[in-house]
Amino acid sequence: MRAQNPLKKFSSSFGSRFCLGAALGMLIAAASFGQAQAANPLELNFWLSGPKYDGRVAPCESALSTITSQFQEKESMYWNSKLTITAYGNVHEVAFRPWQSDNIPRRFCSGNVQTSDGVTRIVNFSIIEDGGFAAYNQGVEWCVTGLDRNWAFNPSCKAALP
Repeated sequence: MRAQNPLKKFSSSFGSRFCLGAALGMLIAAASFGQAQAANPLELNFWLSGPKYDGRVAPCESALSTITSQFQEKESMYWNSKLTITAYGNVHEVAFRPWQSDNIPRRFCSGNVQTSDGVTRIVNFSIIEDGGFAAYNQGVEWCVTGLDRNWAFNPSCKAALP
């Protein structure tokens, strides 16, 4: 009589155990679906009030110092450039809360900047309520036309406007 291969015996034993385990797992999963319960009123209303925006967004001129420092930091850190913003002009509001009232309040602005290379460019930016780090304070998103080297607001910084 021929001896049975021990590897074949192990594989058939493993296969039947696996099938039995999978079937048992599906049975438990199917049984647990029928026992789900809805949240009680305390769970539904506890700290789930949602954002409360006041719509108090600073005027356009208040973001200029932030743009200047962030621009200098970005140019030196990422692009190895000594380019800085030296002057602003014609800064004006483009839109305030252009979308539905439930969206995060933003003030969109535009203006001209002169950079240290002597070139005048357009800057588009928005001031966002609770848009700062960890939703503390107001945040600023900006783009200087011609210097959007990573194309974050392409084409020509138009994506920085509403």
